[in-house]
Amino acid sequence: MDAFSDLIRGVRAHGSLFGCTALSAPWSLRFVDSAPLTLCTLLSGEGWVVPEDHPPELLRARETILVRGPFSFVDSLDTPAVPVQCGEFCATPDQGGTQHHLGWNDPFHGETNLIVGAYPVRSRSRMSALLDALPVVVRPPSSAEEDPVLHHLAAELAVDAPGQQVVLDRLLDWMLVCILRDWFDRPGGSPPRWWAAQRDPVVGACLRLLHADPAAPWTVVTLAARAGVSRSTLAKRFADLVGEPPMTYLTRWRMTLAADLLTEQPSMPIAEVARAVGYSDAFGFSSAFKRVRGVNPTEHRRAFLAEDGVLASSR
Repeated sequence: MDAFSDLIRGVRAHGSLFGCTALSAPWSLRFVDSAPLTLCTLLSGEGWVVPEDHPPELLRARETILVRGPFSFVDSLDTPAVPVQCGEFCATPDQGGTQHHLGWNDPFHGETNLIVGAYPVRSRSRMSALLDALPVVVRPPSSAEEDPVLHHLAAELAVDAPGQQVVLDRLLDWMLVCILRDWFDRPGGSPPRWWAAQRDPVVGACLRLLHADPAAPWTVVTLAARAGVSRSTLAKRFADLVGEPPMTYLTRWRMTLAADLLTEQPSMPIAEVARAVGYSDAFGFSSAFKRVRGVNPTEHRRAFLAEDGVLASSR
């Protein structure tokens, strides 16, 4: 289990909201759903993606970008954007399909054909860790190669069929992983330090060990022995490449996993959460959690449940 796979595993799509529409100028769409990440692909034509607090991005045919937070899609920067929210025909899974959206048309007839995939939150802490590594707009390097995934995506959106939501979720996962890999590996890029560290034979091996079994009683000594180097060599090399000592990295990742367990399984006792991430007692775990995340586990869970209740009551 490498660090990237472990992170992405916590943000996989589930019940993703896909929409497609054919547009003829002038048009203006304002996407105000609360998805932290949205994938935008143009099958044909061109238009402007206008995120909040970020310069507009011109999107051309066969291009795909990721956008953080709310954004607009307009034919011209002079065209005001109109909010688009879930309505009577919004394609949520419980409404039986993904093809039809309120006010949207057949995706294969129009000057500009837009596909939008809203990426929902599954594991909040891992999603936050991913978002912290990304800018407002992720635009991978363009490629002259034809992307076969777009053909599958367009074909799947053209019909409502059994299992369609699962297919769309997996296609979205596929595209997300490919986009992020291209983005992190682009020439002159500034990927997270752990991304490049994964390729180091020593530090990469240690990262895989930590992510494969984060609850194990790891020490710098045991990690160094598994990596075949001295303790001092590992400590320096890890800190130089990752930016923090091995045990600091492990503690922070354990608290990320614990934060998701606390919110995804609200009835799970704190002591059980502690054991799941490698702590033998709840007191030591709570102290580490508060040191890393600023609140104790109970406060973290209570704040999430209160927020979730507010969001649920507003829907």
